[in-house]
Amino acid sequence: MPNRKSVIVVDDDPAMLRGVSRLLRQHGFTVALFDSIESFEDRADLDAAFCMVLDINLKDGSGIELRQRLNVRAASLPVIFITGNDSETTRAAALKSGCAAYLTKPFTAQSLIDPIRRASSALT
Repeated sequence: MPNRKSVIVVDDDPAMLRGVSRLLRQHGFTVALFDSIESFEDRADLDAAFCMVLDINLKDGSGIELRQRLNVRAASLPVIFITGNDSETTRAAALKSGCAAYLTKPFTAQSLIDPIRRASSALT
């Protein structure tokens, strides 16, 4: 079984990618960063990851739709959705897709770290 220590982060905001990456590295996680769905689909190693932080509104598509495509492929990584555009409809769609957490930007560091730690502890 591969060493599943990395967290995949997909967000088209460079500042958000840097901030989340810095936070996760401070907590001992390896991070794989992607700024679009296309770059994720081209280069992501799902076997090396145990969790995914996924922005809902990306420049090249919907994070929720990406999650649904992953579900169809039986890629069962826990997903933490993040969004700057919260709505009842978006929240309901995210929860229906099966997410580990749903966070609205700006969110606290602890609100992101807690579900990632839960996903990490589920590996052991």
